[in-house]
Amino acid sequence: MKLLTYAINKKELTGVLNREGTFVYPLSAAGMEYRTMKEVIREIGPSELELLDHISGLPPYEVSNAAPLEDIKIMAPIPVPDQDIICLGINYLAHAEESARFKKEAFSKPDQAVYFSKRVNRATDPGDGIPSHKELTSQLDYEAELAVILKKDAKDVALEDVEDYIFGYTIMNDVSAREVQTAHRQWYFGKSLDGFTPLGPWIVTADSVEFPPKLRIQSRVNGELRQDSNTEQFIHGIAEVVSELSRGMTLKAGTIIATGTPAGVGMGFDPPRFLKPGDVVECVIEGIGTLKNPVVE
Repeated sequence: MKLLTYAINKKELTGVLNREGTFVYPLSAAGMEYRTMKEVIREIGPSELELLDHISGLPPYEVSNAAPLEDIKIMAPIPVPDQDIICLGINYLAHAEESARFKKEAFSKPDQAVYFSKRVNRATDPGDGIPSHKELTSQLDYEAELAVILKKDAKDVALEDVEDYIFGYTIMNDVSAREVQTAHRQWYFGKSLDGFTPLGPWIVTADSVEFPPKLRIQSRVNGELRQDSNTEQFIHGIAEVVSELSRGMTLKAGTIIATGTPAGVGMGFDPPRFLKPGDVVECVIEGIGTLKNPVVE
């Protein structure tokens, strides 16, 4: 089941995509008055999710205020996250190798997960522009990533219990300014510029995806395939990551964890192939969909 945040006449709504992927049904059609996706994540119960799944299979004429997909503005599923996004770096082996080449460092497989955070004042909606920030960077890069969303507070979670804490999955493009990362010798600033967090197009609920996820993940730039891998290639899996982080910090409901990117980013080519205004980036994950954004001045 796919849940989304969308707008009609600039009014923000939460809804469910019908099974054909052609109409959006507002949650209010099921008698649910959740105003934001954050409320849905924190408060919705199993019986309500079952009801939404049932409604998603109904024809549009049986659902009040059903809207054709082409008539709505799809927004980032969580437009304003409560906290920074937790990110994994170097979590696919081939990307770890290309990253070492770009930085002219000796390659070594990371024994421990590499964590960093990404500031996002507001996530970039599907279809909206990624600002080039040309005053700061000439090395604008893309990274297709599977993002995990937690449904309840997680503290001291055992490996075998992690699946019970997951609300669903979406796609994130971890846009990065490479020379800003390099100059500051850490990744926070170079990955946190305004507009650097395209997210969406919706959340696929956890019950729709096997655990751990084994999903094909790709990116394309101007239609050209750049990244092509599978989330089963994680060095550090979702269960390991959530369990480890929860031993030292409480992960609040609604926490977004981006699981790293595979090989094929712009810095991995020789010579590097960075983004420029006019380019269109598509991040695609099997079973979820496509997150598409142009680069703008």
